[in-house]
Amino acid sequence: MAEETTGAARAIIASALDWQEAHATFDAAVADCPAALRGVRPKVFPHSAWELVEHIRIAQEDLADFMESADYPVIKWPDDYWPKSPEPPSDEAWENSIKAVLRDRDRLKEIALRPSIDVTAKIPWGTGQTYLRTILVAIDHTAYHVGQIIAVRKLLNAWP
Repeated sequence: MAEETTGAARAIIASALDWQEAHATFDAAVADCPAALRGVRPKVFPHSAWELVEHIRIAQEDLADFMESADYPVIKWPDDYWPKSPEPPSDEAWENSIKAVLRDRDRLKEIALRPSIDVTAKIPWGTGQTYLRTILVAIDHTAYHVGQIIAVRKLLNAWP
């Protein structure tokens, strides 16, 4: 692949982590979410907004760690990918989780743009996963759960 094509493809991959052309962004989904409703599970839905935000954070961090280190801390599915409580322990925990999602989103972008990585190459310590596949998993996983955050907020009459 020509260098300019490779750079353009990397830019598209990186931009897909937070673009808003096809759906609402994570940023929009969590903006102005009322503190009193962050830990509420609607009657017809299994998760609260907090559980979904924290799940996105945990999974995204895990995917980035996996791509960057053979010694990354393996966590147990599904137990370690979800918070223990539907309610955030504090407003600070909510804000810190959102900041971590944004930080790791930027980290994933940096990995996608990193010239030393062939995004189509297999991750050396993986079981066949490529960098590209792992970044696409992060994009797809986050988009799915962003939709759920919006559904929770709509069910709680807390969506603009």
